[in-house]
Formats: sequence, structure tokens, C-alpha cells
Amino acid sequence: MNAIQTTQLTRSFGSLKAVNRLTLEVPRGTVFGFLGPNGSGKTTTIRLLLGLLDADEGTAQVLGFDTRTQAEQIRIRCGALLEFHGLYERLSAAGNLDYYGSIWHMSKADREKRIQELLEPLDLFNRRDEPIGRWSRGMKQKLAVARTLMHRPELIFLDEPTAGLDPVASATLREDLAALVSQEGVTIFLTTHNLFEAEKLCNHVGVINHGQLLALGSPADLRLKTTAPRLYVTGAGITSQILEDLKNNSLVKKIQKQNEKLVVDLTDLTRSYEVVAQLVAAGMRIDEVRKEKVDLEDVFLQLVEEEK
Repeated sequence: MNAIQTTQLTRSFGSLKAVNRLTLEVPRGTVFGFLGPNGSGKTTTIRLLLGLLDADEGTAQVLGFDTRTQAEQIRIRCGALLEFHGLYERLSAAGNLDYYGSIWHMSKADREKRIQELLEPLDLFNRRDEPIGRWSRGMKQKLAVARTLMHRPELIFLDEPTAGLDPVASATLREDLAALVSQEGVTIFLTTHNLFEAEKLCNHVGVINHGQLLALGSPADLRLKTTAPRLYVTGAGITSQILEDLKNNSLVKKIQKQNEKLVVDLTDLTRSYEVVAQLVAAGMRIDEVRKEKVDLEDVFLQLVEEEK
């Protein structure tokens, strides 16, 4: 059974279709990245899946429960970190988690055990008795992730968890999150517009823009389906005639000239030597050749551009 399954899920606000006929499946035990620019429909989708908003059309099941009629059952079994971290800054780290554990009717002994289980992998256990008001934003965000896991949910929703963090704090949180996922065996639905983050963490991704799902699959699948392998050639003597002749090569899908560099998208990276030979024969003086598979950011940009 999938953790999440939607069929033609739709939600409008006035004339704006925030989520437009969304159909997707999220397997259990995976980290699913829901990618899109700001305002693309990511947060609205989470609210629909948690039963905090009603859909105008379509259906959604989360952990086998219907979002329209069994929203409470869904929320009992899920954790969520949305726009706000939900922490009380006058309380200590342990105090925050203990408070949320009591809300979930966990026994005192179970709360104490769970606090240690969550804070030790995050390197926060030795600081558990400190009020968190003076903690860095990154430390608070790690504690907020721990909060979502306190009651041992089957599925957690993380909405832009590294937004506003500096690069070091973001990297640390990603590493801690990956460790916690491995430890807890939980399914994660992660929204982000940070493509590097998605590439590092996610088994499966969906790309959404203007409420519409543009692509769905593993990062590797999306790279193969939507983009070409890429060749970077740096050197001098790039003439307009060379560019024109290169466009007529059946191996070449797209060419970009960036000062003294050519970025060439190919149909077959194993035959890149043919393109290099053509450039040399045409008189280009080559300093460097680099072959590279495109990353998830290239995929995302292409998908969003094609949708316009």
C-alpha cells in the first residue's frame, strides 16, 4: 500500500487553481520530494493531504485513510513541520518534546526514552535542559524535526525545512534528517525549491508548477526522460559558422555559447568524441573538454520553461 495516493485532486481559491488535477503515488518508506517554485501549490497540497483543507474535486488517501472523512485518523498517524516550528522558546529542548509527548498521551517513561532517542543523533541531548530561546535557527529547526517524530508517526510532512538557514546549517540539517529517516524508517513528504537538497535526500520526486504536476519519478528517471547528457568545451575560435555547422549535427540537441565555452546537449554522450573532432576540424582551439550528466536543477528548469 502506498503512503499517499491522490486522483485528480483539485483545490481553487477564487479564480486561482492552487492544485490542479493532481494524481500521484508516494510509496511507503521513501523520501518523496515535492519540488516547485514559491506559489506552485506545494503547501496547499500538504494541507489537503492532512485534511486541513477540503478538495473541490478528486480524492486522496493517506496511509489508507480518506482525507475527506478520516482526517483525524490521518493526523494522529502523521507529523508535520509547516510554516512555523511550533516550539516554545522559554522551554528547554527536553521540555518542548516532553510537552508534545504529553499531548500524544505518551507515558512519562516513554517520553523520557523518546527524547533521548531523538536528541542524541542530532547532537542536542547534552543541551536538552537549555532554554531554546538563544539557540541558533538551525538548532531550533533540528529540534522542530524531532518534534514531528516524537509520537512515532508513520509519515511526516516537512514544508521547506531548510528555508532561511545558512548553507552550513542547511547541510547539517540534511545530514541529520537522512540519519533520522534511516533510524526511524518513516516515510517523508518533503516540499522544497532547493534542488540540491532534493537530489541529496529524495528517492522519488514530483515537480509541480501553477498547481499542475509536470513530472514524477526518481531523480535519475527524470534526468533520463527530460534532459540530454551535456558536453562542456572551453577554448578559442568559436565562430558563427562553427555554431551553425554544429546545429546540423544529428548528435546535438542544443547549443549554448558562454563567452569562450560551448555547452552542448547531446543525444548520446558516448559519441561526444565526434563533436570534439568536428570542432577541431573547424578550427576551434580547445583547452578543455568535460562530460557531465545534467543535475536535477537542469531538469527542473527545463520542465518549468516548457510549461510556460
